[in-house]
Amino acid sequence: MTTSTKRRIGSFLSALLIVLGCVLAPLSAVAVWASNQVGNTDRYVATVEPLADDPDVQKAVANRVTDAVMEHVDAAALLQQAAPADRPALERALGRIDGPLDKAMRSFVHSTADRVVQSDAFPTVWTEVNRAAHASVNKALTGEGRGAVKLENDAATVDLAPVVERVKERLVQAGLPAADRIPEVHTELTLVQSEDIGKARTGFRLLQAVGNWLPVIALVLLTAGVLLARRRRRALAAAALGVAVAVALLGIALTVVRGVYLDALPDGVSHPAAESVYDTLVRFLRTGIRMLAVLGIAVALGAWLTGRGRRAAAVRGMWQSGLGAARSAATQAGLRTGPVGPWVHRWKRWLSWAVVAAATLALILWQAPTGLVVLLLVLAVLAALALLEFLDPSADQVASG
Repeated sequence: MTTSTKRRIGSFLSALLIVLGCVLAPLSAVAVWASNQVGNTDRYVATVEPLADDPDVQKAVANRVTDAVMEHVDAAALLQQAAPADRPALERALGRIDGPLDKAMRSFVHSTADRVVQSDAFPTVWTEVNRAAHASVNKALTGEGRGAVKLENDAATVDLAPVVERVKERLVQAGLPAADRIPEVHTELTLVQSEDIGKARTGFRLLQAVGNWLPVIALVLLTAGVLLARRRRRALAAAALGVAVAVALLGIALTVVRGVYLDALPDGVSHPAAESVYDTLVRFLRTGIRMLAVLGIAVALGAWLTGRGRRAAAVRGMWQSGLGAARSAATQAGLRTGPVGPWVHRWKRWLSWAVVAAATLALILWQAPTGLVVLLLVLAVLAALALLEFLDPSADQVASG
């Protein structure tokens, strides 16, 4: 096999591995998100916790609970069954609402449900319900486990029975003791509804299984592709940009799917609440997408700026000239680096790599890095490299020293 043939095969394998790594990059983000949201109870609860304060979700919960309670309420009978001492207060409460008694009772129940979902106690109830239901979210999306969330008619729903019990308690306190005789009511709030939930189970289960291993596989493929390339720096820049573009396409897909999903919801599902639930469930995925996109762009720029290209050399020249001018001005002003300058000059290459390695380690150890975190780390690296360049004297100064 000739040398040129080996080079062509190496270039082909390099390109193939880089393309595969770029394709796996967005799938890796989805796999990590799926593993964390379904496999980690604390992360799931932390994700859905803000929904307890979302006005649209509160409104949807109050409406659903009101419907459930009113299915077991005979307004006239409950009013007659109220204790004589409680009737005046109850009649005053109902009397403030014009219209038939049933309408007045519904408004009374709804206002009570509103107070429950807007109270300080509701976030605790919401958290408890979702923590207990976490195993069933797993069941809804993977077909495994059991709990309060179930998959019926292609919808994942959560049982609001604890909220109904709180409303019943409030109704009793408001002068309607007969509400205590309302049987245990189980009613569901739809979290996700789509005809494709059942179809997506296999893919979701696979992504959950590979979990944190898929990013490792993608990184190995990208690294191998770069190492096999003849021009590794150019291959690194291409791989980094490829990852950034791939995850950016995933972000666009999430936005498109959001619109399609909301348009396909049936009339019985609150669209504003569905928007809030969707945005909340994918917010960590979107954070990961932004992080990978910023990281990919940063690595690509770093690979390009350290290359031999004419434009890259010009940018480096302006960087060094600017810092050199600042160093000269500081020297003329009487600032001296002493033995630090020659030491930095001697070890600058290793010190620069140490700065990059420290930033990489910080990114790896960061629990949930965001695009902003990556950007700040990049700026910190640039500041550290600028400081090293500022402290590094010229060759003539080192020789004279």
